[in-house]
Amino acid sequence: MTIAEEAPASTRKAAAVTGLTHDQVRQVLPHRWPMLLLDRVSSVTPGAKGTATKNVAGTELWFQGHFPGEAVLPGVVIVEAMAQLAGVVFALAGASEISYLAGVRSMRFRRPIVPGDQVTLTAERTAGGAGFAEFRVSARVDGQVAAEGNLTIADPAQRKV
Repeated sequence: MTIAEEAPASTRKAAAVTGLTHDQVRQVLPHRWPMLLLDRVSSVTPGAKGTATKNVAGTELWFQGHFPGEAVLPGVVIVEAMAQLAGVVFALAGASEISYLAGVRSMRFRRPIVPGDQVTLTAERTAGGAGFAEFRVSARVDGQVAAEGNLTIADPAQRKV
C-alpha cells in the first residue's frame, strides 16, 4: 500500500503527513540510489509545504571529485534535494508520481555543505496552477541558511497538448 492510498480519497489532499521514512519516501518518488537524496521527510502538508532531512556522508559518490582534499556538496545536488522535497509535497496533493523540475530562480548558496552535515530542507508552495507549482525552498545546516531560492515543479500528466 502506498502513502497516498493509506488515507481515504476525500482526505488525501488535506491531511498532514508526518515522519515519512526513507522507504516511505521511495513509495512517493521514483528516484533510487544514488539519486534519492531525502533520508526522512519530517512533515508534509500536501500541496502546501514540507520539511525533510538529508544526512551528508563522505562516501557519497560526488565527493570523489568535488573536490579532492576539500569535499563540498555540489550545488546541483542541493537543488535536487530541495526539488525532491517539493515533489513529495506536490505528489501527496495528487500530482503524478513523476514530476519534473521545470525552473530554478533566485538560487543563492550561502555556505558550503560538507560531509557530516545534517541538512534540513524546507519547501513552501507560493503559487501554481493546473499541472505546476512554485515553491520557496531552503537548505539549512545548524540553523544557518546554506542555500535558498525558488523552484517550479511540473506534472507532465497535467500538461496541455
